[in-house]
Amino acid sequence: METIRNLYRIGRGPSSSHTIGPMNAANRFISLCGEAASYRITLYGSLAATGKGHGTDEVLKKAFGERILEIVWEPEVFHEIHPNAMKLEAFDEGKNPVCDRMAFSVGGGAVVFDDEKAETLPVYPHNKMDKILDYCNKKGITLWQYVESAEGSDIWSFLQEIWSVMEESIAQGLCVEGVIPGGLNLQRKANSYMRKAKHFRSTFRRRATLYAYALAVSEENACGGIIVTAPTCGSCGVLPAVLKYSKQFNGHSDEDIIKALATAGLIGNIVKTNASISGAEVGCQGEIGTACAMASGALTQLYGGTNYQIEYSAEMGLEHHLGLTCDPIAGLVQIPCIERNVFAASRALSHNTFAMLSDGRHMISFDRVVQTMKQTGKDLPSLYKETSGGGLAYYGADLFDETGS
Repeated sequence: METIRNLYRIGRGPSSSHTIGPMNAANRFISLCGEAASYRITLYGSLAATGKGHGTDEVLKKAFGERILEIVWEPEVFHEIHPNAMKLEAFDEGKNPVCDRMAFSVGGGAVVFDDEKAETLPVYPHNKMDKILDYCNKKGITLWQYVESAEGSDIWSFLQEIWSVMEESIAQGLCVEGVIPGGLNLQRKANSYMRKAKHFRSTFRRRATLYAYALAVSEENACGGIIVTAPTCGSCGVLPAVLKYSKQFNGHSDEDIIKALATAGLIGNIVKTNASISGAEVGCQGEIGTACAMASGALTQLYGGTNYQIEYSAEMGLEHHLGLTCDPIAGLVQIPCIERNVFAASRALSHNTFAMLSDGRHMISFDRVVQTMKQTGKDLPSLYKETSGGGLAYYGADLFDETGS
């Protein structure tokens, strides 16, 4: 199993697979083939279906500049390797082809080219939660210590940077008001929710503050701000909101939170390795479901839970999002994406409480739920996997204002 450095990526929203991935593909293509007189990019499947709403064409124009001959959209063509496919072609001054590659944006900003496998050097000796739990039990170590043993002590400086960016995205999102660009004329809510939260007391204040934190990051992402994929852009608000909430109301230190980030990354990595975190491949259960599992497990660790209680909490985070579709209206990472981050963060609090009341024993293992999520994703029609062809995207199409007015 690969390093969690490939799970947590710092970049601009709104989509890890549609903006960060294509930008990475473009930069890699230029480095592989060299500078050319002109380029043509063909987008396929889900990448083409929601690319305009996600800003794929804009990041490609930034990468190639005025040398782009055209961007071809082929939403009906799906490749077997992955539904987020793109062909990059380079031409000389006489418009003769000099280089071409197929690239696949496989989720979380990661890119695989046609002549390579989606493999990286393994960092972890295990890739299943059950094996990891057995190993930790025999060694008498925690999950975050397992991460340190595999990644090395320098993982902490990396995670410190990740946490700093997460906190900054919350702070930035809380101070901005106005309409989120794209054509849905959706108002940013984080600022007003935080102001209202301060007038509540006790449980209401805490819960409203959690909502504000999740909104802040998700709205920053929708506006193309700097965020951390956790595990994706579309689900980037869940984990930061839960961790910030725990820091504010439970007094957890940054050191505690960084250790929780390590465990959360391990949880997300297991899903990424054995199933998928790509909405185009398995629906939103792979994005929001995984984010909720990561946040649930992280919170249970912060509360002093055992490895088995952490696993149980993470299992609930994924299990109770099984079958969740990816059907963004107008291909924008706004409706229902933003609110899903908020309620997944809220669910994480419940999963933590439920797991902490138990001794960690339960019927369905995390690994089994990961397998179930993968199969469920395969069985979902493509209409419900980031194509904006069905579900809320279909029935909410009339909400989109092409003029942006």
